[in-house]
Amino acid sequence: MTRDFQLSRRPPVIAGDAMAATSHPLATLAAIETLKGGGSAADAAVSAVATLCVVEPAMTGIGGDCFCLVKRPGLPAWGYNGSGRSAAGASLDDLLAQGLNAIGPDSVHSVTVPGAVDAWAAILKAHGRFGLDRALKPAIHYAEHGFPIAPRVACDWAMYGDRLKADAGASRHFLVDGHPPREGDMRRAPALAIALKAIAAGGPRVFYEGPIADDIVTTLAARGSFLTLSDFAAHYGEVATPISTSYRGLDVVQMPPNGQGLAALVLLNILEQFDHSVFEPLSAARAHLCVEAARLAYAVRDTHVADPAAMRTTVAALIDKTFAAALSQKLDPAKRVPLPAAPVPGTDTVYVSVVDRDGMAVSMINSLFHAFGAAIATEKTGILLQNRGAGFVLDPDHPNAFAPAKRPMHTIIPALGLTDGECDLCYGVMGGAFQAMGHAWFTSNVVDFGMDVQAAIDLPRLFYEGETTVAESGLPAQTIADLRGLGHDIAVRQQPLGGSQAIAIDRARGVLIGGSDSRKDGCALGY
Repeated sequence: MTRDFQLSRRPPVIAGDAMAATSHPLATLAAIETLKGGGSAADAAVSAVATLCVVEPAMTGIGGDCFCLVKRPGLPAWGYNGSGRSAAGASLDDLLAQGLNAIGPDSVHSVTVPGAVDAWAAILKAHGRFGLDRALKPAIHYAEHGFPIAPRVACDWAMYGDRLKADAGASRHFLVDGHPPREGDMRRAPALAIALKAIAAGGPRVFYEGPIADDIVTTLAARGSFLTLSDFAAHYGEVATPISTSYRGLDVVQMPPNGQGLAALVLLNILEQFDHSVFEPLSAARAHLCVEAARLAYAVRDTHVADPAAMRTTVAALIDKTFAAALSQKLDPAKRVPLPAAPVPGTDTVYVSVVDRDGMAVSMINSLFHAFGAAIATEKTGILLQNRGAGFVLDPDHPNAFAPAKRPMHTIIPALGLTDGECDLCYGVMGGAFQAMGHAWFTSNVVDFGMDVQAAIDLPRLFYEGETTVAESGLPAQTIADLRGLGHDIAVRQQPLGGSQAIAIDRARGVLIGGSDSRKDGCALGY
């Protein structure tokens, strides 16, 4: 796809040896410096993600979870599930007795054991050349010496700052005189620097046993949490075999449940049933098809995806092409139609993409879920805690029901695209529930419309929220009018849908092509 140089948009970044793309320039720089210092893509990805935990605190933190895909040339894709569990003593009956019908994002019961730190160490052990001591150096530097607040970071902080005021720890560590810091302000995180230094020196167990864990558990216990020190000491992530489907010859690789990557694969399987060559990229016909297919794919997700130990339908059945063909018959290209709530076969985040000189591709995503997670932070260590438990449901008959020592359905999903077993794309899309739709939209932009990774990222997006189809402001007015004619209740969002980073590997020419979302502050860099 030829670029129009008169249009104001970013070009893709092209390099020969190695590349990193993240949502913040300081994190991208940390990754590049790690690569130039002899580190692998895994070392660089962990360095970048840890830096993001300092400089982009609304989106991620060491009190969150992490999922990762790694592809080395000649070897199968490798996955790591770094998501935490609910308490061993968690009680659904207790929550139902309180009259709850859902776990809200601000509820103490939304906090699950953070899995990120354990995941970082496991990823480095399997694929890195450095340890946590070196990987955490950039994050420690910025936490200790300070960093300027980037524009999108400032916007998020201002938008969600009121959530922080209700918590003493969050107010102390993330507000300045009761207010969010502004764009360009210098900020330090001295308490977090101390915690990061302890982890760097002592390894991941320092986070799960000892003063840091005690501080977290004490903070949560005061609010009525079920979590105990034993839950932290018992935490473990695990290597997980990735799942995949073929989309017009590109093998799209995702993490298995409890992540929602399965929904992205179901959505692509549905879209593959239709000829996209007849569409313009931003036509109402294409947008309608993608939103309707997404509604079906997410219905599959919401019915079936849970902690693998609790799922009642196999992944193989859900990503079967025959099932997708049957689902596709429920769509009407000419109008929006009611869709089944529970098809059965026969919400914020940072993402990092890194490829190193040896061809190792690392697709990593780290998240607190909602902006600033549960908006609960420890007063001593300044660690924000995720609210992943809001992904549980309180229906005892549902596979994703709140239960002891269980992982909730997760929205964060890294991705890879392979051809003939080798990596062509290392990519991800942030944005809560939107991520599965974002992956399918990006993949189709590249495969169906021949876009480079930057153009595929830049293309305006749309999704659905309940019965409303929501669109970014860049969607053409005629497309919005035509969608209304197809029965869509359209609302234009004030905020963009998610963010994305991607690296394409052109093996024939020996170059890397990177893209970074202008919806965020970040950039792609290579050398």
